[in-house]
Parts: sequence; C-alpha cells; structure tokens
Amino acid sequence: MTTSRTTTRRLTTAQALIAFLTRQYTERDGRRRRLINATWGIFGHGNVAGVGQALVESGPAMPFLQGRNEQAMVHAAVGFARQSGRLSAQAVTTSIGPGATNLVTGAALATVNHLPVLLLPGDTFATRPADPVLQQLEVPSAGDVSVNDCLRPVSRYFDRVTRPEALIPAALQAMRTLADPAGTGAVTLALPQDVQAEAYDWPAEFFAERVWHVRRPAPDPDELEQAVRAVRGARRPLIVAGGGVHHSAAEEALAAFAAATRIPVASTQAGKGSLRHDHPADVGGIGHTGTATADALARDADLVIGIGTRYTDFTTASGTLFARPGVRFLNLTITGFDAHKLAALPLVADARTGLEALGAALHARGHRVDPAYETEYTGAKERWEQRVDAAYATPDPDARPTQAQVLGLLDALVTEDDILINAAGSLPGDLHKLWRARSPRQYHVEYGYSCMGYEIPAAIGVQLAAPGRPVWALVGDGTYLMNPTEIVTAVQEGLPLKLVILQNHGYASIGGLSESVGAERFGTGYRYRDADGGYTGFPLPVDLAANAASLGMRVLRAKSVAGLRASLAEARGADRPTCVYVETETPDTVSGPPPAQAWWDVPVAETATRPSAAEARKEYDRQIAARRRHL
Repeated sequence: MTTSRTTTRRLTTAQALIAFLTRQYTERDGRRRRLINATWGIFGHGNVAGVGQALVESGPAMPFLQGRNEQAMVHAAVGFARQSGRLSAQAVTTSIGPGATNLVTGAALATVNHLPVLLLPGDTFATRPADPVLQQLEVPSAGDVSVNDCLRPVSRYFDRVTRPEALIPAALQAMRTLADPAGTGAVTLALPQDVQAEAYDWPAEFFAERVWHVRRPAPDPDELEQAVRAVRGARRPLIVAGGGVHHSAAEEALAAFAAATRIPVASTQAGKGSLRHDHPADVGGIGHTGTATADALARDADLVIGIGTRYTDFTTASGTLFARPGVRFLNLTITGFDAHKLAALPLVADARTGLEALGAALHARGHRVDPAYETEYTGAKERWEQRVDAAYATPDPDARPTQAQVLGLLDALVTEDDILINAAGSLPGDLHKLWRARSPRQYHVEYGYSCMGYEIPAAIGVQLAAPGRPVWALVGDGTYLMNPTEIVTAVQEGLPLKLVILQNHGYASIGGLSESVGAERFGTGYRYRDADGGYTGFPLPVDLAANAASLGMRVLRAKSVAGLRASLAEARGADRPTCVYVETETPDTVSGPPPAQAWWDVPVAETATRPSAAEARKEYDRQIAARRRHL
C-alpha cells in the first residue's frame, strides 16, 4: 500500500506554492483564520506563465484581486492585515524589474509597522539560458544579484527559490514569520521565472492543512514582580499605549486595568483607540502631535508604562518630553528589542496576557493612584475637550470649512462602526490631537512610515476585511496626486469606500515645517512659477474631483460647511465608491486647531545668510538643550 508519506503530486513550483497557501491557517484564542486570504497581482513576463497560470488553475481556492500599482497592492494588503488583527494576510505577485522594485516602499511600510504581507516577485532565470534577460540588472561583481535584493533590508524574511524543492523550507519559514507576533512584517519569496514553471514531484504532506498558533507569551515571574514594585512606588505613573495593544486585542484588558488602577492612558498614533475617548482614563494622543493633557502628564511622570510601543521620535518629542528627574520606564511588549528601550524595566509578554497578570498582581495589593492625581488629569482632559469643541465649531454654515471643521463634521456624523484612514501630511497631526475614537478599529493612521499614497489602497484592504462598515480615506491634494489609481480597483470590486479630498493647493504639513525651520515654504506649493522662477504664482487649475470622476467614482463637490455636512451624510449612505471634494480654508490662530504641544527634531542649518534660517537655528539650539538620554 502507498502511504501518504510517499504519495506525491506533480505540479509546477508556482502551482505548488498556491496550493500550499490555500491550506495555511492561524489560530488564536480558539479562533481560526485563513492565513493567506487572497492574492493581489499585476502580471508581466516574469510571473504570468508561473504564478499567473497557477492562480487560474487554482480557481476559487485562491481568490485573486487585480491591482493597478504594485506599491498600492502592498498597501491594500497591509490595510487588510491591520484590520484583521494580523491573523489574516494577503499575498502580492509581480513581474521582475520595475514591478518588483515598486514593492520596496510598501514592504518597508509593512515591516516598520509589524504588519504581515507575503511578496511574490518574479525574478530572472535561475538557469541563465540567456544573460541578461529583459529587465535584468547586471552587477559585474556579483552574478547572483537581482533587483529583488532591494527587498532584503525591508523584509523580515527573504529567500530566493532557485530550485523547486527549495520551496518547501522557504514556504514554511515564510508562514512562520507571517504568523509570529514578535517578528512579522513583509516576507519575500523571490521566484525565478523558469523555476516557477518547472514541474516537481511534491510530497503530499506539503499540502496538508497547517494551523499556525499565534502565541500569547506570559511574563516572567521575576520581571512581573519588578514591574509591580515599580508601579506601586510611582506617584505619577502614565501609560503610553502603542500599536501592540491593538495587535494583541488587548483593548478590554487595558480598559479594565485603567479602571482599576486609575492610571491615565495616552496613546501613540498606532495606539489611538486603545481606549474609547469617553473612558475616564483616556487623555488622548501623546508627543509632538499629542494633546496638552497627555504631554503635560508626560513631562511630570515619574514612571512611564509603555505598552506595545516603539517610542518613535514623535512619541518622545525627540527625547525632550519625559523631563522629570529620575523618571523610570516600564515596557510591556512582546519583543525584547523594544522592551529594553529607554533603559526600561522589561516586561516581555503579550500585551493582553501581561496586562492581565500585572492587573491581577496590583489588585491583590489593593493598588490605585492617589485620587488627587486622578482629579488633576480628568480636569485637564475636560479643558482639552473644550479646545477640541472650539476647533470643530462651524458658526457660519456658508463659509468654506477649515480642515479641523471637516473633522468636526465627520465627528458629528460617524458611529463606532466607521473607520477613518490617513497616513501623511497635516491630517495626522489634527487627527491625533482632535479625533474622538469610538471603537478600537476606528482610527487607522499609518504613521510608522508616514507614507503618502497609502490611504486609498489601504481603504480597499480595510473594506475587504470589514464588509458592511463605512470606510473613509482622508487625503490631501498632495497625497491624492501620488497614488489615486486604486480608485479603479474599488470601482471594479464594487467597494463602497468613501474618499474625502481636502484641496489646499500643496504640501500643507511640509509647508508649515519648512517655514518653521527657515526654508520659507520653498517648493511646497502647487502653483505656477512666478517672475523670479519660484512656485508662488496662482494655484494650478487642477481639478481633482474631475479626475476622481474619470476613474469611476461618484463625486460630490462641497463648497461650504452646510454643503459639506450634506455631502458627507450622502457619502456615508452610498452603496458605491463615493468621493467628497472640498476646498479648505486656512484657519486663523484663534479658531484653528491647537498648535503642537511638544517639539520635534528637524535639524536647522547651522550657518545661513537668510534671516529666517538664522532665527530658526536659535530656536533649534534652545530646544536641543532640553534633550536628554535615559540611561
């Protein structure tokens, strides 16, 4: 009798890979999810006869999604993975050459944000029958290098499958990495085009169903005891909730922990929504784009409890925010690398498991913060909410809205079901300071890589992961012009995403930054050249609304506060892709959103002849004098 161990299936390498991917699952907390939900693809000579043919042959077993831009396909897959809690991911296949190199930005974004995506770029011939082939990069000193090697530094796992049988260990390592909560990110399997089409007798067990358990490691008892002592000894502790709270689905555990201990909770961009905005302990965003409440607490905190955060410079205000002498850090995170940042006491564990263990230990000792501290921060939170209300207020319904007023109108419209997506420009700052998150997955701002062009494709991925929920992609004109092409994909798939285009005629965020560092807004406006050769003439006559319409979207043009309110409501109820286009007004210093509450280090020219740069350098020197290293 032939046993299953000796049974084989004769398939091409590409066919075997797709068949393998259809049988991979994740499991966490007793719930099983398909690991590779679908495959995005744009076909060229490097993958059409291999992976393309394999996808045709697999039929509905591996759903296929047609993209328009390779970078955008990765963004869509990342949006899907984030909305799926990293328990389900998508693959992206491309041809060799420019198709492959277009993946690099998306891969970097995925890896920086610890979000899983499987990249399957075609590669040049492994057997080298003709050398060079179309789109091959020749490196005179290395015959085994291709453009796909650009993906090595931005991938958590990389392999080039130069023989069919090499796929077996490579595929297993790829799945292990994708399902690893501490090590996930972009995974690249470079597939030479001849190997893709080569047949091999594959062992049947390679195609057996596999379930990858997503671990929830518990804290070490000694580390836990040190953490308990640190919390009990603190008089002004502050929690900094990062993206790891969401990745671990630890939102309820954090809410219970904060309710029991009354420790205030500030959030990073990735962690916003870890607590609902109306939770008494939620004090809003922290850092350069944070609230006055959170940043004031951070400056005087004697213990900072980081949960699932990487402590980027926006969070730490470039090392100037946590200013109290003797401040200590306690980092609860699943990676030892992040746990030891800022000379912290490490508590290496899954965020939910660690919070539950720490909370139980503190409860057994009857610990909670001094009521006076709680009164202090809840009062400060109330005062900040009044500032938010002022920025959102729309006293004149016929006026053109400011950007903050656009957010205010959305705030009045959405429910906990809605999801807002943004990534770059001035919007992340306003959103982090002002937005009132109503549910854990509502606030979706990609700020680890802050990648312009992420929003529209990510909204597609989120909509695929959350059918039936209203999904909003918020973009400025600069971001829109970078990557609008996936609108066509949303139209093709019938996805009712809502796109809000805010037209402010240039790079508003970088324009403001340019002015503050003495660069005088050079090269940041979308305008005609002036007589001196600069870009300070009249605004360009670009009609982004007409462009979105030409790609298949229904477009609603809003010219006033009242018109925008009606357009947003109409878009929310639409059953097809709908765009709301509005030209925004520059706010004054009184009615606009509060300015940055903490510093951010962008080095200013040390020598300059222009007065603006010289003055900016004086301010820069003043700020860096306050920076400290936590040792």
